[in-house]
Amino acid sequence: MTQPIPAPRRLLLLACLAASTTLLPACAPLLFGGAMVGGSMVAIDRRTTGAQVDDAAIEVKASSRIAALATLGHVNVTSYNRILLLTGEVPTEADRARVEQTASLVENVRSVDDELAVMPNSSFGSRSNDTYITAKVKATFLDAKDLQAPAIKIVTERGIVYLMGLVTEREATRAADLAASVPGVKKVVRVFEIITEAELANLQAKPAPVREPASAPKP
Repeated sequence: MTQPIPAPRRLLLLACLAASTTLLPACAPLLFGGAMVGGSMVAIDRRTTGAQVDDAAIEVKASSRIAALATLGHVNVTSYNRILLLTGEVPTEADRARVEQTASLVENVRSVDDELAVMPNSSFGSRSNDTYITAKVKATFLDAKDLQAPAIKIVTERGIVYLMGLVTEREATRAADLAASVPGVKKVVRVFEIITEAELANLQAKPAPVREPASAPKP
């Protein structure tokens, strides 16, 4: 029987994972049918496979187009179920408007949640602390028995935690309360899409995708 990972070690692993995604923001792992492509972690994803593919493409395209603006800002893009979250810092309101407009024109984006701050770029120390906070929030969600932690995406900027996902109002409130209890979190912003308990039950009732059997090797 596999032994559970101790909490300190789990937190360290989560920190490493969060750090890797921070260093490579446009290379977020793809999740298909609940399994992480390119890794061994199994996760629960309430998005359709099509939405997951679109989200990955949206992040790559938005990051590329925003970088082409040659803005002096520090902009992060996160897409969940085709809703694009913009976080980070830009020098002026004009820069903020240009970034938001550029992001809104990316194919398949349903809406843009602009959380950019007009201020100097955050420091390396601040971003490292954000990575650590994200890991602590993930660990807190994993320890909660009444929350499906993998169904919630966490983004942290300057101590502000943004939560994304398809969740019920009950789950949204629980997740926000748990995130707010983590030391170092200054504020929690809910970027959730709220679904009903009946919709959640339907999502959970869907059978897992059946894997095709491996074909026998040809003689």
